[in-house]
Amino acid sequence: DWFVSLAGILFAFPFILFTMTGGYCATRYSKRDMAVKIKFAEIVIMSLGAVGLFLGNIYFLLGVITLMSTQSAFFGPVKYGLLPELLEEKQLSWGNGYIGLGTFVAIILGTIAGGYFFDWFDQQVITGCILATLATAGFFASRTIRPLEPSDPEKKYRINFLGEFWEQFQYTRKDRVLFLSVMGSTYFWFVGALVQQAVMIYGRNELHLSFRHTSVLYATMALGIGAGSFAAGYISSRKIEYGLIPLGAVGISAFSFCLGQSGLSTVYFSVFLGLLGFFGGFYIVPINALIQYRPEDKRRGSIIAMQGLLSWVGIVFASLIYYFLKRIGLSTGEVFIFIGVVTLIGTIYVVWLLPDALLRLLLVFATHTLYRIKVIDRENLPTKGGLLLVSNHMSYVDALLLFASVDRPIRFIMAKDIYDIWYFKPGAKALKVIPIPTTVRPKETVLALHKARECILDGEVVCIFAEGRISRTGELLEFRKGFERIMKGLNEPIVPVNLQGVWGSIFSFKEGRVLTKWPEKLPYPVKVSF
Repeated sequence: DWFVSLAGILFAFPFILFTMTGGYCATRYSKRDMAVKIKFAEIVIMSLGAVGLFLGNIYFLLGVITLMSTQSAFFGPVKYGLLPELLEEKQLSWGNGYIGLGTFVAIILGTIAGGYFFDWFDQQVITGCILATLATAGFFASRTIRPLEPSDPEKKYRINFLGEFWEQFQYTRKDRVLFLSVMGSTYFWFVGALVQQAVMIYGRNELHLSFRHTSVLYATMALGIGAGSFAAGYISSRKIEYGLIPLGAVGISAFSFCLGQSGLSTVYFSVFLGLLGFFGGFYIVPINALIQYRPEDKRRGSIIAMQGLLSWVGIVFASLIYYFLKRIGLSTGEVFIFIGVVTLIGTIYVVWLLPDALLRLLLVFATHTLYRIKVIDRENLPTKGGLLLVSNHMSYVDALLLFASVDRPIRFIMAKDIYDIWYFKPGAKALKVIPIPTTVRPKETVLALHKARECILDGEVVCIFAEGRISRTGELLEFRKGFERIMKGLNEPIVPVNLQGVWGSIFSFKEGRVLTKWPEKLPYPVKVSF
């Protein structure tokens, strides 16, 4: 038991000590070159592992474990920093989905293979040789990455890694979405570590499983995370779908409560654990994509490293929390309930801070059941900086269709008489809608247009329906001049939007009726062109 605990400490310590240095290297040097060098170091370390297994020297092997985690501390910022340099923004969720699937499938295979290798081979040096061979394959795979330039070749190294950490942490606080993403990732690893400890005790004491069979429970959770990561990448459909974050959090909370029930069989416990992992994959994929996408290029490696360091702080904190919960008398099942309660409270708080995440969650369901949206020329949308969307207006759900098609927050300009309807107003205020009077009120109109102008100058996306009202005929109406007044003298782009096929849906005025006609087909096909 002492050596198991010592191995855990030695594995965690380099992540805390060297992760920020890994972030510096990922920023200062080419990430491709760093990946090749780190993978070569892995061959050396695995070869040392084979030597340690041959000698049977436990202290030598503990040193190898320390080197393994040091190598991983350097590789983490490189691996995740490579994605935004190799993929377009619209592919980030897809890429993270595959990374998540591959990572957790590898964890499953490694967990299972380790136990069987121990039983199969009398000479454990064979296991070490297999690991060295796999490391060699990884080295040659890293050499196939295309050449990349350093993000910030002038970056200076800071010996005080805590000072570097604090600087990057302060940077993330200026961007609410980025900061919450970093905190969300930290919480993910905190929950994962807490669940891991609870599963170990629950499997032994409640389900009466051997250590090998308990490891199968871990594999079930890892498989769930991998499958959820892949599904999240698929559902995101060429954008960062952060509406999946509250869905994933609600799933984690719900199945934590399920795991907290007494008298569960091994089958039910495994199913609930796998589903918790599945929703964990939904939760973490868009968070990772946001952490990779939102920082400046020259800070990306350091931000990813800072997030990695915080993840290990979360893992260590989970051990302290688990010890505290057991000291105050909570059963292992009640620990799962604790996770469910904390996750639910955190989800409500984050949705209150970022209400458009909840709207996007609803849109995930709507756009995969009621509507089938085809987005055309999304690449015409700038990924950063202010801009004005100018759209036609065919139905009451046009704003929602645009929300579903754009992965940036949108400030809509809405008629004030609709904005003031009591059941619309709370949601409209939460989404920072800009109300504009429909009657002749020059002062209020000027203020509304000035507000829209300020938002664009601040780097936000503003959308105006240029016709000023919903079409009653399905034809384009005369444009009003509000968008011209907003953009007068500005250099920010204007992006025209065409909502095609919306006329005829139950939310349009076709046949002179809204909501009182049957949909022509489900899901209803719509095209959004930029």
